[in-house]
Amino acid sequence: MKIVFATNNVHKLEEIREILGPSFEIVSLSDIGCHEDIPETGETIEENAHQKAAYIAEKYDHDCFADDTGLEVFALNGEPGVHSARYAEGTDHDSEANMAKLLRKLGNNNNRDARFRTCIPLIQKGTDGKYHEVQFEGEVRGHIATEKHGTEGFGYDPIFVPDGYDKSFAELGDEVKNKISHRARAVKKLADYLKKA
Repeated sequence: MKIVFATNNVHKLEEIREILGPSFEIVSLSDIGCHEDIPETGETIEENAHQKAAYIAEKYDHDCFADDTGLEVFALNGEPGVHSARYAEGTDHDSEANMAKLLRKLGNNNNRDARFRTCIPLIQKGTDGKYHEVQFEGEVRGHIATEKHGTEGFGYDPIFVPDGYDKSFAELGDEVKNKISHRARAVKKLADYLKKA
């Protein structure tokens, strides 16, 4: 089954392909010739993910799914949340700047509880010729370390320690992360749905 994943993020593509396995041909935005910036103007990760998937379905007429992920730190009222990729002012996906801002804002706060949430909308054309959407969500709880640890992964992985572990996502590596992460949990729900379809 060929399906578009509305991203050009190489890390995310590798992660999703590994989780979904060889039954699915997952193609990126560049694979279908989409090089424009897809709007992400939603107030929630659900809205942003829907915008991306709907854009591809409408403009390129492909079955597709998208994802949006937010890191929510409870002591910061859910920040960075929907703004996770652009948390540091004037940046876009600058992980170092984003982590630095988060650690600075948390300071010496003892409440470092946090969670990653991923939302994945799948838009497919039904037998009626119309597109239909199903949403899947995954989350993993943990806490924010006081400093970065590890070199694997991407984004906030070096400072996020999942519950039940004493190492950050960046130290645990892909094999463990792809079993327990927020994205892994959402993708598993997506995969189970696709395999039954």
